[in-house]
Amino acid sequence: MARPLLSIAFAVTLALTLASFNPAGAAIIPPLKQPKWAELTAQQREVLAPLAGEWDKLESYRRKKWLGIAQHYPTLSVEEQQRLQRRMKAWVNLSPDERKRAREQYKTLQKAPPEQRQAVKQKWQEYESLPDAEKQRLQQDAKQKPQPKSGASKVVKTIPAGIPKAPAKVPESQATQPAVPISAPNSTQPGAPPTANNAPKQ
Repeated sequence: MARPLLSIAFAVTLALTLASFNPAGAAIIPPLKQPKWAELTAQQREVLAPLAGEWDKLESYRRKKWLGIAQHYPTLSVEEQQRLQRRMKAWVNLSPDERKRAREQYKTLQKAPPEQRQAVKQKWQEYESLPDAEKQRLQQDAKQKPQPKSGASKVVKTIPAGIPKAPAKVPESQATQPAVPISAPNSTQPGAPPTANNAPKQ
């Protein structure tokens, strides 16, 4: 009698221990909320001023990234600070699709070889040094060029020399019987290589 009672007590103790040790329940830590715009310090608000209108709509991890930039801001040179401010203002003016494309391009660039990244960086620096009027002209030119739809590019088919073009469609009233019966074995299918039975006679 004592033995079954001891087994039940052990099973209950084990079950309670395992239930209290549930790593899924114990490890749930809510993500740290990043401060709202009104909760930022005066210095953070000054640095992040271009983002003021949409700060409270940003995801928590994006706010964290921007707060890290604001913390690093005082260590930047005056020129770097001005560039950062310009970039924040430009970012705010982008549509959601433009932001998505910019993020995708950034990810692609990160995977590029160092020489290509350096070339892009140099071109960007050249662009940054242009007068504002020239930048606006370039932006207008870019907007006027038709942009291909993503994933779609114009494919130009060329026919190699010596291969005749496909004949024009013949009206049904003038159509004749095919030269090779449809049920003939080894009939040539479009694009199939010639075999000994269907090779052209020379």
